[in-house]
Amino acid sequence: MFLGIDVGTSAVKAVILDEANRLVDQGIAELTLSRPGPLMSEQDPEAWWQATCKAVGMLAPGRRREVVAIGLAGQMHGATVLGARGELLRPAILWNDGRSGPECALLEASVPRLVEITGNHAMAGFTAPKLLWIQRHEPEVFSRIRMVLLPKDYIRWRLSGEYASDMSDSAGTLWLDTARRQWSDELLAACGLDRSVMPKLFEGPDVTSSVTAAASRELGVPRVPIVAGAGDNAAAAIGSGVVRRGDALLSLGTSGVIFLADDGFRPHPRAETHTFCHALPHRWHQMSVMLSAGGAVEWAASALGFSSVSELMAAAQSRGEPCQTECFLPYLSGERTPHNDPHAKGVFFGLTASTDRGALAQSVLEGVGLGLRQGLDALRNSGTAIESLSVVGGGSRSAYWGRMLASILEVPLVYRQGATVGPAVGAARLARLGSTGDSVESVCTAPPVEDVVEPVPRLASHYTERTGKFRTLYERLKPCFTENP
Repeated sequence: MFLGIDVGTSAVKAVILDEANRLVDQGIAELTLSRPGPLMSEQDPEAWWQATCKAVGMLAPGRRREVVAIGLAGQMHGATVLGARGELLRPAILWNDGRSGPECALLEASVPRLVEITGNHAMAGFTAPKLLWIQRHEPEVFSRIRMVLLPKDYIRWRLSGEYASDMSDSAGTLWLDTARRQWSDELLAACGLDRSVMPKLFEGPDVTSSVTAAASRELGVPRVPIVAGAGDNAAAAIGSGVVRRGDALLSLGTSGVIFLADDGFRPHPRAETHTFCHALPHRWHQMSVMLSAGGAVEWAASALGFSSVSELMAAAQSRGEPCQTECFLPYLSGERTPHNDPHAKGVFFGLTASTDRGALAQSVLEGVGLGLRQGLDALRNSGTAIESLSVVGGGSRSAYWGRMLASILEVPLVYRQGATVGPAVGAARLARLGSTGDSVESVCTAPPVEDVVEPVPRLASHYTERTGKFRTLYERLKPCFTENP
């Protein structure tokens, strides 16, 4: 049995795969985040550990005792800073935190080769600008930092007492030389850091450490090896069999990601897409990222007085037609692809006296889809054809939204078994690769297809016309976002 743990933004998910790659058990423990100020988003890493213990504790004790290796996945970019004794110095600053926009400009000015080294422009969600922000605004905290970890790697430290990370997650720090797959001393120095405060780097299937006796007792698992794992999107790709050049997936979690596997380092920074290492050696990937996808839907369900996301979906579906005037910009936490704008804001536009909750619900679902379409177009502009998308994440549960998204994106969406826990499945697969020596071809296969949703031509034509209005609305409002950050 192979245990995969995914430290997400809204929950920690734990799964067990058997020797036949079948998902045999899973547990989920919810998380909350705090927003202590404008553009800010934080979590307490201790809550990650407690949720990990709870999620793993939901798995059958007999299966836990049969685990032979553990893999880790998690939300990317989160700045988790520890002191000399491994103590937490402050809450973790998360991937959807936009406070470090000014630090991004400083970083690019101080390291003119930044894009060449990393393949990416500096963005407020990345880890490096967050450390510059701490240095400038919390100097007493910065002076005590002895280790910087990403969320899943904090869980590794709690499990094993070892500091380690993988290439895919570390590429999102903006300290990695992405082509050479090693820390960049030049970028670390620009943040007042050096390799002594960085974890050791491993490829995704490599064994980094083993479970301590204390963690073994707390989680009810043997003292087995822990592999490096992956950032959440690369792990979802492993779980979906998206490992060959041209393979692609759509992740509908709190954020929305279109992930494109590649066999070489081919950055396309002008489109504000990301180019990171994949979770397997000698492989990379590109991805477009929108910061509020499922998160925008959850926000809307609460703000509009629906009892659940399911009720919002039902209200939108009951209308039986797309929006004609209403439009929603889903920029509740700023935006990355294609704007790289931490100041972008969410907007309802085109409301009339006949607009009701159902129309607003519909506009939110459409707005997320139109944002994803901009990301897809940015990836296509890099020269790669995308013929279909495997869907993972909590948003994959809605058939109605799936039909809408397929029509907006104008590609078939492929729904596979285990889609809602894709990153955890990928982490478990990496654990299998690292502990058995099995081949990538035999382990990283595409799970069985449950459904394929094709674009609806009538809807696709309608949304093609709406895409221009969506783009123009952001461009016209952008000066207002900057004037009122």
